[in-house]
Amino acid sequence: MQEHIESYTKVAFTDIDGVLRGKYLPSSKLKKAFSSGIGFCNVVFGWDVQDEVYPFESLSGWDTGFPDGKLKIDASTKREMPWEESMHLYLGDFRDDETLSEICPRSLLLNIIQQCHEMGFEAKFGAEFEWFLFRESPQSLQDKNFTQIHPISPGMFGYSMLRSGQFKEITHTLLDFCSKAGLPLEGLHTETGPGVYEAAIHYDNALRSADNAVLFKLLVKQVAYSMEHVASFMAKWSLDYPGCSGHLHHSLWNENNEAVFGTADTHTGLNKVTEQFLAGQLFCLPYIMPLLAPTTNSYRRYVKGSWAPTTVSWGMDNRTTAIRIVSELNGGLHLEHRVPGCDANPYLSMAACLASGLYGIKHKLSLKDSFAKGNAYEVSTLHKLPDTLAMAVDQMKHSEIPNELFGDVFVEHFLKTRYWEIEKSEKKDLDWELSRYLEII
Repeated sequence: MQEHIESYTKVAFTDIDGVLRGKYLPSSKLKKAFSSGIGFCNVVFGWDVQDEVYPFESLSGWDTGFPDGKLKIDASTKREMPWEESMHLYLGDFRDDETLSEICPRSLLLNIIQQCHEMGFEAKFGAEFEWFLFRESPQSLQDKNFTQIHPISPGMFGYSMLRSGQFKEITHTLLDFCSKAGLPLEGLHTETGPGVYEAAIHYDNALRSADNAVLFKLLVKQVAYSMEHVASFMAKWSLDYPGCSGHLHHSLWNENNEAVFGTADTHTGLNKVTEQFLAGQLFCLPYIMPLLAPTTNSYRRYVKGSWAPTTVSWGMDNRTTAIRIVSELNGGLHLEHRVPGCDANPYLSMAACLASGLYGIKHKLSLKDSFAKGNAYEVSTLHKLPDTLAMAVDQMKHSEIPNELFGDVFVEHFLKTRYWEIEKSEKKDLDWELSRYLEII
């Protein structure tokens, strides 16, 4: 059997919602696939997380007949999948497809990275994820209609030495598999809540970091399945516990591989490039929220005093603000964008984070009165983040900023998909969100 398995590989990509879609491919076809691509029915950008085809006209819809899209496989993404007999996996995108190139998340990130390079910078990111582990199976969740869900452990036990040891089979397997799959971690620990973990993935260039983030979520889910558990990256599965974030640590580097962000003798304490980049992120934030918080459930996470930001704000080493300036032990600094949830598509959240920062540099923006010292939840003068997906989509729709950042075609298609999520959620509650997002997102 192993002989036959070794003759196949997996190829995959994410849809708009960040769900990995893919298939097995004979290894003998790889060489041709690298040069000419492979076909995927383009319905993958014409349906939602539950495979329900969108009812509106789009680049992928009934009116198009759902032709094949051409997936370009990126040979540099080759990874071992230790959870699947060490079979190899490749990621790809639709950059060369005439129809899908402008709406493919990985292709969008590639475009933003190119703009970054043209400005003389290299962007580096490190994703930080929180997720819950449940003593459930996909079938048990369905049988119970996603009610009475049991985390693997009780209690609010952040940074627990006991829980990580109690579930050493899980933690040791995660560490081992991450190493084998080329996903270096900065750290892994339990977080505050029953059965909740957090991991920080080591920083890398923006594209590889997004690839790492996507594959990390897959790895965690596969490890959970192998131990008869279910892992969830849903933003807020219970109102009783903190939500799950997808924080993005990031920095810019110049052509000499020198860090660009830094301090200076200014009223902000930051040098000019850092100020402008940060100002761009804050200025654009209200109009790009759906890329950072893409579902109705995402907005349950933004609660005062919950470790999730609720305002357009920044601060020095301040975890109550939207963007935290992190001082590094070597004397440098980087930014931590604390708005993205762990349910966001990593390609889109990194594209949004980077594009909005570059916007600030291009337009030479200055920082406004959004600095928070102390508890940002209590600063009444700070601009509030949107409370709902409907509010966030409305702000995105009525601004020209998203079109400048991401292009008209992407914005039009993406907004339609978010209006669809809003429509599907009407008169629904958290139980419906659990059935829709808990396992797959």
